[in-house]
Amino acid sequence: MEQQDIGNVLQTNLEHVKELLEKHRLVETLTHSQETPRHELVESLTHRQNVAELRNRLDKLHVADIAYIVENLPPKDRTIIWQETSLDRRGDVLVELTETVRQQVAAALPREELTQALRDLDPDDLSYIADDIPEEVLRETVSALSAEERSWLTASISYPEDMVGHYMSGAMFTVRDQDRLEDVILQLRAKGEIPSHTDKLFVLDRRGLFKGVLPIPTVLLREPGLKVHDVMASDVVKFRSNDKVDEAALAFERYDLVSAPVLNERGKLVGRLTVDVMMDHLRESNAEDMLRLAGLSKEEDMFVTIWKSARNRWMWLTVNLCTAFIASRIIGVFEGSIEKLVALAALMPIVASIAGNTGNQTTALVLRAISLGQLNGKNVFYMVRKEVGISMMNGMVFGVIVGLFAYVFYDNWALGLVICGAMLLELLIAAGVGLAVPITLEKLGKDPALGASVVITATTDSTSFFIFLGLATIFLV
Repeated sequence: MEQQDIGNVLQTNLEHVKELLEKHRLVETLTHSQETPRHELVESLTHRQNVAELRNRLDKLHVADIAYIVENLPPKDRTIIWQETSLDRRGDVLVELTETVRQQVAAALPREELTQALRDLDPDDLSYIADDIPEEVLRETVSALSAEERSWLTASISYPEDMVGHYMSGAMFTVRDQDRLEDVILQLRAKGEIPSHTDKLFVLDRRGLFKGVLPIPTVLLREPGLKVHDVMASDVVKFRSNDKVDEAALAFERYDLVSAPVLNERGKLVGRLTVDVMMDHLRESNAEDMLRLAGLSKEEDMFVTIWKSARNRWMWLTVNLCTAFIASRIIGVFEGSIEKLVALAALMPIVASIAGNTGNQTTALVLRAISLGQLNGKNVFYMVRKEVGISMMNGMVFGVIVGLFAYVFYDNWALGLVICGAMLLELLIAAGVGLAVPITLEKLGKDPALGASVVITATTDSTSFFIFLGLATIFLV
């Protein structure tokens, strides 16, 4: 199914569920407003019919599609969808939800109901959502696991969120390097099933050290009498449990990996990464970066309360307000110049707008280079030279355009030259700020996207006003 078709199907399912919810509310309202001898019976039958229709619809959907619907509904309707989802699928729906929505749903549910949903999950899924579950609920859920599962889950959640160990799975199939392929086939048949996203088996020696991988096609197509160590692949992509998960996710994308082994510092196999987990991480990471770029926290959600959303935005709005006061004082310093040449007031926003756009474009490129692991060593100086060159070229091109505009409309060639020079200088500054903000944050170990757009816009506004009005005061007034 093509991506566009999938999007249409998701939207159709969402609209259908919304119609059912609206119908449910409408019928209940009408029933409550009618006082008849059989009022309670009519209300009960109508409610059951609506619930059955909604439940049948949800039963036909994939858990990921149910999660999509939950994410696109307000909290009250989310509760209805949760209650009408079959008990054995609720835990899987939780896993598919985005982190922010999952936290909201988990916090709103009764403790017993949430615990019951979590009991159907395996340790890998529990580890994936552990940070979003109330501590007492997680503790109760973990206590119901076997000793082996409890040990695995405890080890997994002990890793920080930015490390591979936090995302690895313990479900994997291993074979010995001295086994024959026919023995491997017998082991697979005896197992009855293999973990999802298994495209290769992991090969260990007699000491339990990782030696390589045995692709499934090799098991099926090569001579059964061959030994594993003769046909296995030893030069494979592998990760350490303390590697950065962002780098692992990029490796999955670059090498089209389906699964990959995770080793500890002694070279022993401790888990595996799978493509579904890595793609989920990339999706959530990209979404969070977009929010942080605008100075928003990852808790921001379309249906979160107005009060909470407002508070989430206060910090960067306060920063923006302070820089706006600075910009206004800069303009105030040059009030005399503006009074003598009113055209300055009309032209000021042009320089600030072009500069802000330039800074944001540069920042977007830097963030992309950081996320792809391209910005290191000499590449930093290459990007600086490139962006400075681009800014100089654009500054001259658009400076000439705006300068001609000023000359034509205000019949003042000196004003055109001033704004042309201001445009060139400000675009260079904007590029410098666009480079400096994310690179500095990255060097300090902070998120390079954190409020970058806000900082750049505030900086370019202040400096553009100062440069343009300063040059005008020196050469025109």
